[in-house]
Formats: sequence, C-alpha cells, structure tokens
Amino acid sequence: MPKQAKYESLVVWQRADDLFVRLHQITRQRFPADERYELTSQLRRAALSVPANIVEGSAVRHHRERLQFLRTAWASLNEARYYLHVARRLGYLPEDVYAELVREVRKTAAPLSGLIRSVRAEVLRERSERSVGRA
Repeated sequence: MPKQAKYESLVVWQRADDLFVRLHQITRQRFPADERYELTSQLRRAALSVPANIVEGSAVRHHRERLQFLRTAWASLNEARYYLHVARRLGYLPEDVYAELVREVRKTAAPLSGLIRSVRAEVLRERSERSVGRA
C-alpha cells in the first residue's frame, strides 16, 4: 500500500475533496446539458481548485508560498459558493439541495480559514525573526 501523502491527513483537504466529488455529482444529475461548457464547467473548476491548491501548498517549502496557495483555495471556495447561488436562482438546485451544499461549503471553509490563520502567523513570525536578525 502506498504511503499516505501529507495533505491527505488534513481535514480541510478531505472536506474539499468530498465537496468537489459531491458538486461533480450534482452537476451531472441536475444541471442541463446546455450548461456543460458554462456554469457546470465553472463550478467544477472552482470546486476542483480548492483541494488542488491545498495539495500544491502542502508541497512547497516556504510558508509565504503555502499561504498564497491557501488564499487561492479560499477564493475558489467562495467562487464555487457563488456558482451554487446562481444555480439556485436559475432553478437548477431546489432550496433544500442548495442549503445542504452551502453547509458543506461552510464545513470546508472553517478549517481552511484556520489553516490560513496558522500559516499567516508563521509568515509573520518568520518576518519578525528576519527583521530582528538584521538589527
């Protein structure tokens, strides 16, 4: 059995990965075919970007680079949430399904926000250590 990648143990990655799979299934089941290259594609790309950027961030050495990837994941998560709003307004998602998906987005956002805060604190700590070293 292959060794588990570092990011696979992150709750935020697990939730983002689950969210992508769920949104992919929903778009297959509920979105019309004529949306395939528009809203469907945009929602899937935004949702896929969240776990992908978490993976990329976990592969870099420097906290500042990691923070940039996590901020991109955050932006993509918010973009996906907006596309869900649009899908509801266009009648592709009933209110109960929309509410369930927004809950899943929030469940992903909470640990992502915490991870961003933690990495940002590391960036600030490193920055202050460098400035003390120069003094």
